Amino acid sequence: MASNILVLGAGELGTAILTALSKISPPGTKISVLLRPETISSTSPTKTAELTHLRNLNIAFLPGDITSPVSTLTQLFSPYDLVISCLGYASGPGWQIKVTQAVIEGNVKRYIPWQFGADYEVIGRGSAQPVWDEQLDVRDLLRSQNGTEWIIVSTGIFMSFLFEPFFGVVDLDSQDKDGEGKTVVRALGGWENKVTVTTPEDIGRLTAMIVFAEPKVKNEVVYVAGETVSYGRVADIVERVTGKKVKREVWSVDFLKKELAEDPENVIKKYRVVFGEGKGVSWEMEKTFNGQRRIAVTVVESFAKGKLDYNLTNN
Repeated sequence: MASNILVLGAGELGTAILTALSKISPPGTKISVLLRPETISSTSPTKTAELTHLRNLNIAFLPGDITSPVSTLTQLFSPYDLVISCLGYASGPGWQIKVTQAVIEGNVKRYIPWQFGADYEVIGRGSAQPVWDEQLDVRDLLRSQNGTEWIIVSTGIFMSFLFEPFFGVVDLDSQDKDGEGKTVVRALGGWENKVTVTTPEDIGRLTAMIVFAEPKVKNEVVYVAGETVSYGRVADIVERVTGKKVKREVWSVDFLKKELAEDPENVIKKYRVVFGEGKGVSWEMEKTFNGQRRIAVTVVESFAKGKLDYNLTNN
């Protein structure tokens, strides 16, 4: 059982996992978070509030930076029984392999890498999102050794992404040809295409449960999900929640690829192509950790009620 846990990063997902670990970890468990020294010493009111929240959970702060050499990271990680990476893609290419190498060389007993997202093995190499190839490199590296046990937690995308303007699926502020506002729901690839979505809070809670599950989970991919929905169902949900008909548009794969070709460095357009192709971005609830154990999670309609009611009230 992990008694000395290190979480890398305290962004939205890192904080959710730290919070959940603090609630269910057995007595005597020590939980730490790796933060840059300048973050720990920050005087920003927002950052100070975030750090206070973590201190109130008895989370210890470990100063460090993943830009350090592998040898330095190895020394940082080696005292811990479990390392959970929540750093995301913002650190740039190569860091996931670097962190994984440091975990293995530090003889860390268990490791949960940053793989919270799609089923990268089903998507395969050479997708429109090249950064995902590194996810497969991490899996290959972990499977090539037997000193560190690993768990990959596949979660789908954050549920909120469905309703964020940048993703383009639910657009509350679209203007028609007469300049009038209208809600538009777009299907990436087609209305029957499905996507798995989970809230960060549920990812945190389920990841903590997986860490302490009996029998022990090791050396496997574990699927979780808030819900797996078709884009057609998303449109139906938006209509029920808002009480208004929505305009429905399909962004075909050909259209999405054309958009990407015209703006090849656009990360969101890369995501849209992959989700439009519909491969490796959804799985049935029956195969999930929470579905098999009947663990209650937030579903899209309940999330949409809070999200859309807030947006409509404040616009």
